[in-house]
Amino acid sequence: DGERICDFLQHGLLQGSFVPPKPIQQLRDLTRSRTTLKQEQVRIGNRIRKVLEDANIKLSSVMSDVMGVSGRAMLRAIVRGESDAETLAQLARKRLRGKIPLLQQAAAGSLNDHHRFLLEQWLAHWDELTERIAKFDQRIEEQMRPFAAAVQTWNSLPGIDRITAWTMVAEMGADMNQFPTAAHAASWAGLCPGQEESAGKRKSGRTRRGNVWLRRALTQAAWGASMTKGSYFKAFYRRLA
Repeated sequence: DGERICDFLQHGLLQGSFVPPKPIQQLRDLTRSRTTLKQEQVRIGNRIRKVLEDANIKLSSVMSDVMGVSGRAMLRAIVRGESDAETLAQLARKRLRGKIPLLQQAAAGSLNDHHRFLLEQWLAHWDELTERIAKFDQRIEEQMRPFAAAVQTWNSLPGIDRITAWTMVAEMGADMNQFPTAAHAASWAGLCPGQEESAGKRKSGRTRRGNVWLRRALTQAAWGASMTKGSYFKAFYRRLA
């Protein structure tokens, strides 16, 4: 009703939930910009995989991450003109060295100058984005120093790494007193099931849009927690699934 809405608005304004303080606003700009750059880097990685598929090189069927250390070493060798599958496979590192025979088969494609040109350009773009992301990381690290305790607390939870913790602080602030309960925080993030009923019949349970930046980070954290060994969240997810 109207009285409850007024109370909510007054509480929100008093707690500063509508206009975050300047340091939090700046952190939001930084973390959101970093996320945008990371998304662009993912798109570049997909383009690189497409070029490899066009050249009939099936590295993605053997490697979980073509843009990892071993994958990038192979890609740079390809750009330099290397086409021998055995030589490329020997560039694998750590656990991938146990898959060298499979890598040899996957690297035996039909590369040409067109593929190498495309790979060279996309790799250069990837490296440029990596440098920009590193600069954002450094800046965010500096700006997060006053909120180190909050970052450490978030980081202690399963599924939440340092980057995700940054997003939590930037989007929700460091003072959780602005949310009366955890349920209020989850609702504000748009992660509560919706409830649409008519004549006693439930029509929809879709969640609302919420804060898309926070929602994305929390969803990734939830997937990470569901795969963390010895975690209650993993057991809870398995039971639900």
